[in-house]
Amino acid sequence: MKRSGLRFIPSVDRLAVALGDTGLPRPVVVAGIRQELASLRKRSTIPDFEVILSQLRSAFETLRASRIQPVINGTGVLLHTNFGRAPLGNAVLEEVWRIGSHYNNLEYGLTEGGRAGRAAYLEHSLALLCGSEAATVVNNNASALILILRHFCKDEAPANNSAHKSNRRRDPLRKNQIVISRGELIQIGGGFRIPEILEASGTRLREVGTTNKTSLGDFSRGITRETALILKVHRSNFFMDGFVDSPSTQAIAKLAHEKRIPFIEDLGSGAMIQTETIQGLEHESTPAEVLRNGVDLVCFSGDKLLGGPQAGIIAGKAKLVAALKREPLFRALRCDKLILAALEATVDIYLRSLVQNPQASDSVKFQGIPLFAMLQTSNGELQQRAEKIVIALHGLPLKIGIGRGRSQIGGGALPRSTVESTTIEIIHNRLKPQELAACLRSHVPPIVGFIERGQLKLDLRTVFPNQDAEIVAALRGAI
Repeated sequence: MKRSGLRFIPSVDRLAVALGDTGLPRPVVVAGIRQELASLRKRSTIPDFEVILSQLRSAFETLRASRIQPVINGTGVLLHTNFGRAPLGNAVLEEVWRIGSHYNNLEYGLTEGGRAGRAAYLEHSLALLCGSEAATVVNNNASALILILRHFCKDEAPANNSAHKSNRRRDPLRKNQIVISRGELIQIGGGFRIPEILEASGTRLREVGTTNKTSLGDFSRGITRETALILKVHRSNFFMDGFVDSPSTQAIAKLAHEKRIPFIEDLGSGAMIQTETIQGLEHESTPAEVLRNGVDLVCFSGDKLLGGPQAGIIAGKAKLVAALKREPLFRALRCDKLILAALEATVDIYLRSLVQNPQASDSVKFQGIPLFAMLQTSNGELQQRAEKIVIALHGLPLKIGIGRGRSQIGGGALPRSTVESTTIEIIHNRLKPQELAACLRSHVPPIVGFIERGQLKLDLRTVFPNQDAEIVAALRGAI
């Protein structure tokens, strides 16, 4: 121990022993203690030993809580970005374990007996599912968009004309302009904005139309010799109503093809089913639809309405997909074996379901996708589960009721859609709603709900049935 002021600064070993088992690796604990001691040495007065110990425990608890861990989602948001979006089904997780726990043929051709390209099977299956000539995958949808822009928005040499032949020096044509409607310059999660993402890739934006109205003529007048492509960004996380108008995808596609420039759509959410067949959901465009309407390339996320792992999927014309895969940046953005395995298993669920249950409704077909299982659960089933939870908590100093809720899709998808749901509404005799919410978040596994009208609420549509017992245990523990 070292003397400082009127008190001694405790040693690292003494503090480590006093802390006991923190649940963290010893190097992490030692580093944390040393950081705290370095801070203490700068003070004019030193706190009591117990105060130092308490501060360390609090710091390590916060650090431990930041580990990735399972969370019970009682928010009612099905594709919660903060909770990892779409949960994966058992068949998908089994495939991830099977591939991850063994060597595998990630880049090995079993037929040829030598090195081969990765994801050939997945790309073939995705093309079938999207109704496209070809498809490929990168690590997320923002990466997919940047890869596309990097490929199409490049400097070009001047045309072979008389001015060039006369050896008069000319600057190369900067064909890096993107034509996009002002009504589609959206902001996505985490404060990221589409204009910033586009400009970060070295492109220049040519905004056309107004926020609420863009015509085909606006697009036509916006195209110049420097235009690299037309970009359409699907309004997947908001909607516009009232005095609004924009040209159809078919009309923009016709214009793009007449001008001989690519037409790209960032679809975002990536629905593969007719979402309007599920009660409460609006129609969401599918990759197959937009490609049929004349889009050259479409990109979308794997962990939203597809219900798979995080990935950016690109589908469209074969020559364009092949060109993207030749880009040096493609290697930096590619997915690893675990993501590819999870995505393969997810796509297989879709393709098998389409063959085995061709007459079934879309919500019934894809039961291997947890997202659709949650959406298909009837409100009657949720009511029965809520009643069992209330009975199990009878006699505790809690006021518990069963209420009605409206679950949201989330994840930047279907902003106008909500699904009827059932909530558990909790009032503690002593704890404020915020304090009770903190208690549930400290449970293992953590339980996250929402506070509304002075009550802590848990929406059961986003809680798996096998998690109901954990909710009961956590509320008992909060007493």
